[in-house]
Amino acid sequence: MVKSLSRNDLIPIGEMARRTGLSVSAIRFYEDRGLIEPVRTSGNQRRFLRSDLRRVSFIRIAQQLGLSLGEIDSAMRDLPHGRTPNARDWRVISASIRDRIESRIAELERMRDRLDGCIGCGCLSLKKCAIFNPEDRLASEGPGPRQILID
Repeated sequence: MVKSLSRNDLIPIGEMARRTGLSVSAIRFYEDRGLIEPVRTSGNQRRFLRSDLRRVSFIRIAQQLGLSLGEIDSAMRDLPHGRTPNARDWRVISASIRDRIESRIAELERMRDRLDGCIGCGCLSLKKCAIFNPEDRLASEGPGPRQILID
């Protein structure tokens, strides 16, 4: 049975923007992507559940961690609709993105450790680099800064 919502359960989009630090257009963008779903009033105005504040906060955090909106959407599919997610719900979400975060950390550490050598050598040409890319052997592995991007 779905309980009926009171005015106190819902917040307007402007309040959502103020509380999350986002612009109204960003909230609409998340809505368009299906990441949050407003309730419409009889006058067709958007109202959001208070639990959507946590959803939007999670989206912002996940983006800062380097997750794509597709990955965020996939993780959020397990969140309940119509009620505030509880600690168990968030633990499930955390576990589902933990491997991606660990992978991103390893990638960033690899870049940090190799950045000085590759960009700092001064040759500015991977074709001429006798230290990191003799005879341009990395060209066969694909485009881009192979020493930085690949483990």
